[in-house]
Amino acid sequence: MSVRRLAEDSVQPASFAFTKENAAWAKATINKYPKGRQQSAVIPLLMRAQEQDGWVTKAAIEVVADMLGMAYIRVLEVATFYTQFQLLPVGTRAHVQVCGTTPCMLRGAEDLINVCKKRIHPEPFHRNESGTLSWEEVECQGACVNAPMVMIFKDSYEDLTATQLEHIIDRFDAGKGSTVEPGPQIDRVYSAPVGGLTSLNAPEAAAKKAPSRAKKADEDSVSVPPSNAARARTDADETNPKLKTAANAKAEAAANAEVKGETRAEGESAPAGKPSLADKNRPAAIARPETPDDLKLISGVGPKIENILHELGIFTFAQVASWKKAEREWVDSYLNFKGRIERDDWVKQAKALAKGGEAEYIRVFGKKPR
Repeated sequence: MSVRRLAEDSVQPASFAFTKENAAWAKATINKYPKGRQQSAVIPLLMRAQEQDGWVTKAAIEVVADMLGMAYIRVLEVATFYTQFQLLPVGTRAHVQVCGTTPCMLRGAEDLINVCKKRIHPEPFHRNESGTLSWEEVECQGACVNAPMVMIFKDSYEDLTATQLEHIIDRFDAGKGSTVEPGPQIDRVYSAPVGGLTSLNAPEAAAKKAPSRAKKADEDSVSVPPSNAARARTDADETNPKLKTAANAKAEAAANAEVKGETRAEGESAPAGKPSLADKNRPAAIARPETPDDLKLISGVGPKIENILHELGIFTFAQVASWKKAEREWVDSYLNFKGRIERDDWVKQAKALAKGGEAEYIRVFGKKPR
């Protein structure tokens, strides 16, 4: 760990005082700890001081120490040990913390650092000319599956590209940081697979009733025939037709295969869990235009989902924008999205994109699509 020191006296304010609201909060926080253990509140009090002024000043350290009956050096040790505390003035609108640990580096963190160097300042812990932005490289921020990522104050922005980070920085510098939605910046829900779930996405079969303890004890006491000694115990019989074998695997796969746009044979049912392609609520299909719209610009639509929509005859933003509630529910059920189309508001996104493309999307949502 590099040596961490307080900012020079030339930038230190002469005094510090909690606001009336924060002072009341600090008192209540100290009272949460048992008598004689009030010094345990040092970290939350320093964090509240940082949130109030943007960084931890020498005067704030002394005030916190006096409130907790601690020697100044003890509070200084805490402030300089934990990297969550900023010991220098940071950007008033954004302090960008770029994760530089291995997973993020493998996924492009260096490109994000270069954006910060170009857009904010060539060196970390230095503000831009207007004092609104600053940056630093930090250790793991705990979302490795969403690498690369940054944190700005308390929010994380994940699955980033250099272009996306530059756009986010621009929004914060313009005082519109609250319009940037935190979390993954691609077609991903939190840490789920890109493009949606690929497993555990169908209702489980009804679980068999668990045997009683007495019954289970009796079963466990029964010796296993020698021919099955090396095989895992199971309630299923070897002749059970439900067991997957080479003979029935092909038939089962065919029964569960997704329809890829072709007409089903008469009397053939849709795959389990999916609505029928002949359902009246299925959105109207159109012939593939010469230049289909890039449906992936809709948050929630990745390459896989776009291909499925194309197979359903959906190629334009205007089609998605026109979906009624029943049509949205049909598509949501077909994709097994469990309400995601409503949560991501595909219709509103599609209306903006159909009306004015990316520029209209930015005007409505305050960020670039995808």
